[in-house]
Amino acid sequence: MSTIEKALAKQRLAQQDKITNIAENANITKTVMPKTTSTSVPVANEPVNSNIPSNKDKIILNGNRLNERGFIYSPDSAHHIQEEFRHIKRKLLNNAFGLASKTLHNSNLIMVTSSHPNEGKTYIAINLALSIALEQDKTVLLIDADVLRPSLHRELEFDSKQGLLEYLLAEVTSLSDIIYSTNIENLKLIPAGKPHHLTNELLASERMANLAKELAERYPDRIVIFDCPPIIGVTETPVLSDLVGQALIVVEESKTKTDDVKTAVSQLNNDIALGLVMNKTIRSKKDIYGYYGYGYGRKNQ
Repeated sequence: MSTIEKALAKQRLAQQDKITNIAENANITKTVMPKTTSTSVPVANEPVNSNIPSNKDKIILNGNRLNERGFIYSPDSAHHIQEEFRHIKRKLLNNAFGLASKTLHNSNLIMVTSSHPNEGKTYIAINLALSIALEQDKTVLLIDADVLRPSLHRELEFDSKQGLLEYLLAEVTSLSDIIYSTNIENLKLIPAGKPHHLTNELLASERMANLAKELAERYPDRIVIFDCPPIIGVTETPVLSDLVGQALIVVEESKTKTDDVKTAVSQLNNDIALGLVMNKTIRSKKDIYGYYGYGYGRKNQ
C-alpha cells in the first residue's frame, strides 16, 4: 500500500470514529433530558449532524419549571388555567379557520398586547400558545415581537438567539433559520433577536409585511401568535396591527383604567377582531394569579 493510500485509510477511520462519538453523545443527551409529556419530541429523532449551526439547536423547555410557574406545559397542568384557555383559544381558532376567517385579513395571525407594561401580556401569550399546542391537528408559532423589551427567552428560560430583528435586517436570509423547534411537538418559536434602534422602521418595512404574508399562508393549519409591545406610548404595536387578523388586549383587574383600554384600542387597525382578557383576577386565597374573564368582538362594530 502506497503512502497516499495509507493516509486515506487513516482519514476514513478517523471519520468513522467521529461519527460513532456523535451518535453516542446523542444517546447520552436523550437519557439526561427532563421527563416530558406525550407532546414532546424525543431527541433521538433529530438528525445526527455535527455541522448543524448552533442557532438551529432545538429549544428544550423545562416542563417542571413551567408547571411550577403556572404555564400550561401538559394536559395535567392546573385545571382552572386549562379550562380558561380552552374558552379563549376556541374563539380564536373559530375566527382563524371558521366562517369568520373569510372576513378577516390574515385570520390565523394573532397579536397579544396590553395598554401598559407589566399587565401580563407575555404570560397570556405563552399560555395561549401552549394551550393551542395541545390541539391534535394544529401547530402554533410564538413570536417575540416585543422588540423593545424582549422577554420570551427569559420567561421560557432559554439562551437568547438570532430572531426576528436579524431577519428584518437581512442578516439572516432564510425564514427557517429563525424558526426554532421545541420539545413540544406542535410549538415553534421565533425570538426577538438583538435590539436595534430602528425597530419601528423595521416592523413597518416591506420585508415584515412579506414575512406576515408568508406566515399566514405557508401552513394553513398554523396559528401565529405575536407577543407585542404595550400599545400606549409606542408606535410599533399599531404598525403590527395592520398585519394581523385578531388581537387580544390584556387587562389587569383593578389596575388598568377603562380610558386607557379605549385609548389603546383606538390605535389599532379597525378591521381586526378584538378580544379582551381579564388578568390577575383574585380567585381564592391560595390562587391569586389567574386568567378569568374574556370578551370578543369586531372592533369596527
